[in-house]
Order: sequence, then structure tokens, then C-alpha cells
Amino acid sequence: MTHPVSDPAHAVSLFDERPFFEKALVYGLQHGLIDTAKTEVMAQEAPKGMVQIARYFGSEYLRPEIERARERIVNLVSLHLQDASAGDLRVAAGLLRDHSLLSRSKAGSDMLKALIVMPQNTHFGMNERGAFSDRHIPQLARWSLASYADYQVEFAARQHAVQAVQAALWLADQYGVSADDLQDAEPDAEAVIRTALLLGLTRRKELPDWAGFEKLVVALRLKQPDQVLLKLPKDLPDDLHLAVESVRQTMLLDWPKLLDKRLAPRKLFDQTPAFMGRYFWVEDALSEVSQHDHQRSAAWDKLTQGHSDDGTVLTLCLCVAAGSAPKALLSEKSSATLIRKIRKQGFKPTLATDYLVAHAPQQHQDDFISLWTNFLDEAQYTLLSDHDPQLHDALALLRRECNVS
Repeated sequence: MTHPVSDPAHAVSLFDERPFFEKALVYGLQHGLIDTAKTEVMAQEAPKGMVQIARYFGSEYLRPEIERARERIVNLVSLHLQDASAGDLRVAAGLLRDHSLLSRSKAGSDMLKALIVMPQNTHFGMNERGAFSDRHIPQLARWSLASYADYQVEFAARQHAVQAVQAALWLADQYGVSADDLQDAEPDAEAVIRTALLLGLTRRKELPDWAGFEKLVVALRLKQPDQVLLKLPKDLPDDLHLAVESVRQTMLLDWPKLLDKRLAPRKLFDQTPAFMGRYFWVEDALSEVSQHDHQRSAAWDKLTQGHSDDGTVLTLCLCVAAGSAPKALLSEKSSATLIRKIRKQGFKPTLATDYLVAHAPQQHQDDFISLWTNFLDEAQYTLLSDHDPQLHDALALLRRECNVS
């Protein structure tokens, strides 16, 4: 049933369920845009196209496959005509007049192939890169029978993902990170965009590793709130503005927590479910190790006051093995107290070894452990001896080997 409207070029009723190809063909015949000779050519092309489609998706020798191929060729032509004409029957009829039926079928197939290889979401690790291939044929088989409304819904969803991914790629490239790098790292495109917008508030020229990202957050927190104003990059291509602006709006919701000095960056970004994966930093194992070693060395230097001589190391180890707080220097009185504690409560050399493994700079650990082991071979008997009640030998040992003032 049809219900004509005032503009004959748009004479498509909501209740007209005919394929768009049929509507365009009838319109062209009624308005003299398509002649009988053209319909005869189409009638010759259609069987050839049906056989090709049946062969592509299955077998041209099975009647059900041929019937399904007929549905497919009509639907593929309809999809192309409706999309290319924006629903205008006059334009669609002109396309049928000026081009072969098989070329319009191919145009519809190309539309669907382009749709299928578009990203389905913004996660780099979940999207395949590359052109349409044989492994996509089952998807094409399904989509070749889908309605134009279904195509539009899917295209809109995937187009959003495409724009977010393109924006992330463009922004990452500004900071020297390639598409391959992002594919390996597997972040969400929005995470890359958020970090890039944060970097826009600084003079940094590279996407940060974790240490750099943490410093970035700390630096932003030191600014006054009114000095922290997120803006889109000045040279951002116009077609990426909408995607980046959409992400920028989500960051405004993050702002209170992001700038809260009471929240440690590591706890917020790497341990809070709502923020995990929400921002992106380059995973650099060597950098992480280097940063850890740097922090360890700094803590060790603070404890030892920058000294790494044998006396300092042995004094630290002796305190730990006795169950006391590590010290780099002992007084005569504290030395005697330490020896009495060892003889009364026991001596646990392995605690000192474990302490060196946990706290000493990596490059010095083996030497320090060897030093401690050699000291024990000579000193353990003296420290624990019952034949030295006045502590004379034990104190002499500490004065000689450790730091005693």
C-alpha cells in the first residue's frame, strides 16, 4: 500500500515495504528516466550477478543459494541507491540509468565491506587493522541481507569509534608515538586523548611513562585551579574536534579527583577501578626498573648519608640482625646495648641479608652480602660468646669493623 506525498521525488510511503531498488526502478519508468532498453539490459545482467553472488557465498549449483543470491543482489543495489541518493527516488533512478546493475550491486557490497573493517570500539587491542579479506565473508553474508536502517545504526556507532581512534592516532603522533606503538600497548583511544589533553597544559613533547605521568599530575596539582584550563590543541584538524571535545567533557568530571592532593597518583590511576585504563602512559619496563632503582638508591643514600664503606654497611646489617632499627653510626653506649640485646634475644643474620636485597642498590647487593657473610664467619662467635661478660672483645670487634664513635 502506498500513500503519495506532495513531492513525487520522495513518493515513498512509510507503509511501502518494497525494496528501494524496486521503488527507484518503478519511479524511473513512470517518469521517463529509464527506458525499456535499459530494463532489458538489467534483465540480462541480473542472472549473471545472481550466479556470481551464489558462488561467492556458497554454491551456484544449489537452488536455495540462487534464491538467496537474488535477495542479496536486490538488497545490495537497494543499500547503495538509498545511501547514495539520500532517499531521493529521482537521484536513485538516475543512478540506475547511468550505471550497470552489477556495478550498483558491487557498490553496495563495497559499502558493507568498508563498514565491516571499521573499528567496532575504541580499544586498540580489540580492533583489527587492514583491508577486507576472506575471513570477513561470513560477516558480509549477514550484512548483505540487512536493512538500510540497520546499516545506518551500525555505521553511526562505528563512525564514532573511527573518529576517536583517528583523534588518538593524530594526538599520539604529535608526541612521537606511532600507530604500531598504540596497537602494541592496547589502550582505549579515549585514554590517549585524555593524556594528550593533559600534556597540552605543559611543555612536554613526549607521551610519558608512569614516572612522567605521575610528575605531570603532581605538577598540575601545584597550579591554582583557575590556571588549569583544558583546551583543544590549536592545530587539531576540524574533523577531529567533535571526538576530542566529547572526551574533554568527560575529563571535567575527573577534575576534582585528579587535582586532589590527598589522593596518591598511583592509587588513583592504577588502583581505583573507575580510573584504571582511563588515562594512558607508555609502559616502559626498563624505565620502571630504572625509576625503582633510582628511588631505592635515593633512600639508601639518605640512610647511609651517602657512604657505602664497609663499616657503614656492617653497622646497618648488625642493627637489623639484632632486631633494631638500622643505623649507620653507633655510640659506645648504643654498641654495648646492641651486643647485650643480641646475647639476650638472639641474632638473626638472615634478616640483614634480606634487608640488603630489599633496600641496597641493585649494583652493590652482591658485594654487600658477601661482605656481611665474611664478617659473620669471624664475628658471630665473639658477639655471642659467654666468655666475654664485660663485652671487651665484642666492643673491640665493633670498633674495628663497624662505625662506632
